[in-house]
Amino acid sequence: MNQQQRSQLLESQLRAFTEGSIENINEQWVFFDDETEEALLLDDYIHQEIEVYRHNRWKKGLLLKEGKIQTGASLIDLTNNDPVRIRKQLVYSLERLLEELNEDAFLHFITTLNSLQFSIYDCIYCYNHLTFLAQSEGKSGVNFIMFDNQEEIANVQHHFDYFDQQNDRFEFTLSSGRRTLIERIS
Repeated sequence: MNQQQRSQLLESQLRAFTEGSIENINEQWVFFDDETEEALLLDDYIHQEIEVYRHNRWKKGLLLKEGKIQTGASLIDLTNNDPVRIRKQLVYSLERLLEELNEDAFLHFITTLNSLQFSIYDCIYCYNHLTFLAQSEGKSGVNFIMFDNQEEIANVQHHFDYFDQQNDRFEFTLSSGRRTLIERIS
């Protein structure tokens, strides 16, 4: 699995976007979150990926000032009540952890998480012990990750031993009491 395939898997995750609509109020663009009904200034998302629904499809681009979206070589002007979605940012420590995982462990972790009805974007906390270990021949420890999909909480313990072989063991425990264990040795 190359970097592009990893990115595609992350992009296709459920709940990867905050969805809502926009309005121009007092010469400022305001984003209304469909889920929380919060109103936020769209300027808070300048230079982030945003999608606008036009002509029966989502058009992806980079949000610029004054209600404009850069899509390749063209600019789209936003209008009142446009449906928009803004890509959520991953928790930084989780993003670094995913980069450290080999392809097999990455794929099995994500697919198991998804099979339990969680998205990688449901992460509310991640302690990545790998970032604190010096670049050495062998590493061993545990990472802690918590997810909330609005119906259940999942706690994941990622036990790793990176010596002669790479051993990744993920223990998933849901608030319902359900437990799942996967282990990858390469």
